[in-house]
Amino acid sequence: MSVTVDDRRLDRLRWKARRGLLENDLLLSKFLHAELTKLSDSELNTLDQLLQMGDNDLLDILMGRKACVDEATAKLVTRIQNV
Repeated sequence: MSVTVDDRRLDRLRWKARRGLLENDLLLSKFLHAELTKLSDSELNTLDQLLQMGDNDLLDILMGRKACVDEATAKLVTRIQNV
């Protein structure tokens, strides 16, 4: 069985979503389980950028305490919050 580039990309995003803060881990794991394979290429890029943030900054964005830097990120954060 061969692993495609897409499979490796999704596995890498799953790994990056494992966070030090339990709250982030819970929100992201629930979202990834329900939505990861449904995301478009541009949404995957946005998720990848979001996952590059530090835990505290990411939690602030996911909890709505900080504004998102752009519309694409805001839409993805809303999807994460609503799962």
